[in-house]
Amino acid sequence: MMEWQTGKVIDIKNETATTKRYFIQIPSIEKFDFHPGQFVTLDLPIHEQKNKRWRSYSIASAPNGTNIFELVIVLLTGGAGTTYLFDFDEVKVGTELQIRGPQGKFILPEELDKDLFLICTGTGIAPFRSMVQYLHQNKIAHKKIHLIFGCRKLTDGLYINELKELEMKEHNFFFHPVFSREEQVGEGMYTGYVHSIYEKLIAAEKDPAKFYLCGWKNMVDQAKEKILSLGYDKKDIHLELYG
Repeated sequence: MMEWQTGKVIDIKNETATTKRYFIQIPSIEKFDFHPGQFVTLDLPIHEQKNKRWRSYSIASAPNGTNIFELVIVLLTGGAGTTYLFDFDEVKVGTELQIRGPQGKFILPEELDKDLFLICTGTGIAPFRSMVQYLHQNKIAHKKIHLIFGCRKLTDGLYINELKELEMKEHNFFFHPVFSREEQVGEGMYTGYVHSIYEKLIAAEKDPAKFYLCGWKNMVDQAKEKILSLGYDKKDIHLELYG
């Protein structure tokens, strides 16, 4: 069993009305090493039973050789973990948290020899932001990468400007933000749901591809079904569920 470490909150940024970015440092180590796509588990003082205190969150930052990493967390109505994290009296700059990780196998393939479709909703964007920033910062060659990010309103968008800028800098990286409760959006954005975006791209290209799905179970289940019906193999699909 992996050991717990003490992390310190060094910054908190309000990203949307219901989403915050937490920057956490682990002072006891020089470098927090992880694979993009992995997660950490927090032990929060919200229950007497250990396993009812644990909450896992994907790391939203790319490995950068420091002992600092970022989490992006959405407030869930009635959720004991996020209610605690969002309470300024409990968690603020300087607060210490017990952390275990990194963990998880939702990571980039060893060979980047196929197109990648990174399909997510809400804070499911976290592991994908880590992956694409890692590839960019380390100048790692890849085939086409389509990051398809779904949320409801423009005001729910996460990392939109950052990833649009990355799209302009990184060859073969394409960012597709899609909003289900907007009638009109700006250039390079879409209305509707994530499924219509990857279906159009697949119909146009029909290239060998791998699919990474992260978000609410309904979206992930539906996407898996659609991708299989488009002729791809189960082994080409990787899942990370939350909620």
